[in-house]
Amino acid sequence: MYEKIKEKRVLVTGGAGFIGSNLCEYLLSLGCYVVCLDNFATGRESNISTFKNNSRFRHITGDIRNLNDCLKATENVDFVLHQAALGSVPRSIKDPITSNEVNINGFLNMLVASRDNKVKRFVYAASSSTYGDSSSLPKIEDVIGKPLSPYAITKYVNELYADVFSKTYGIETIGLRYFNVFGRRQDSDGAYAAVIPKFVKKLMSGKSPVINGDGSFSRDFTYIDNVIQANILSLIADQAATNSVYNVAYGSRNTLNDLIEYLKDCLMEFKPDVLDIEIKYGPNRVGDIPHSHASIEKAKSRLKYSPQFSLQEGLKKSVKWYWENL
Repeated sequence: MYEKIKEKRVLVTGGAGFIGSNLCEYLLSLGCYVVCLDNFATGRESNISTFKNNSRFRHITGDIRNLNDCLKATENVDFVLHQAALGSVPRSIKDPITSNEVNINGFLNMLVASRDNKVKRFVYAASSSTYGDSSSLPKIEDVIGKPLSPYAITKYVNELYADVFSKTYGIETIGLRYFNVFGRRQDSDGAYAAVIPKFVKKLMSGKSPVINGDGSFSRDFTYIDNVIQANILSLIADQAATNSVYNVAYGSRNTLNDLIEYLKDCLMEFKPDVLDIEIKYGPNRVGDIPHSHASIEKAKSRLKYSPQFSLQEGLKKSVKWYWENL
């Protein structure tokens, strides 16, 4: 099914990051030539070390805020998988200017560079944060609310720019609204670490994780391999599926209290006393939405997306990876 992209040249921006490095690795396994653009602001050299010497892989140290770097990276490229961004709602609340510069100015630079270098298709990481204060569940692509954070604003502006570039310049664009992605190589350290690796590291070290709120908030947690599938399918999808956005999730939701219990179950194999660790609760986090649950019918229909890993299945693989690598 993926023969269409064998031997093709694919640029992955943010290719040394969590999602980007997994995409680079998978594309190489398909026989693609891969260009990775990353400035290591949040990405890590260790994420690409295992394939850095692959003759089909090329890393460019550059910043998407620099148009010349973007133009260099998109030379002779067939497809772009744009993953580079400053994630995290709290980060954007603390420093909205930098989030805007990277996520909006950088995004626009990548679109311009892709247009000028005649890239065939531009697939980009959108976000479930775009749904904002919309209370409807499950989340359907055409029904969004007002953004609740600077980060959410930047990701919505990305969608607007992509739509304009598709209609004005004929670039094929596809936006993938990721829902709480987790898995191997996701950073467990730092102030803006995602909830799953943060909780895993705490539990592994015998410390109490802190849940924001009472644990009743729910999320559609999405394992990395489901996200890889959605990206590759977006590269080979019919032209009729382009100039649109799609939810990328498993299509179910679990509370944070559920998540902790699943993590403890997974860690039992490695740390039998994990069940005795107390869970602490703190205040709700500013900018967080209470519930997130995606409808994936559009992606199933138009992209042939079929997620293979539930939260529990993904957690088993993730916990094993963290135990072996942290």
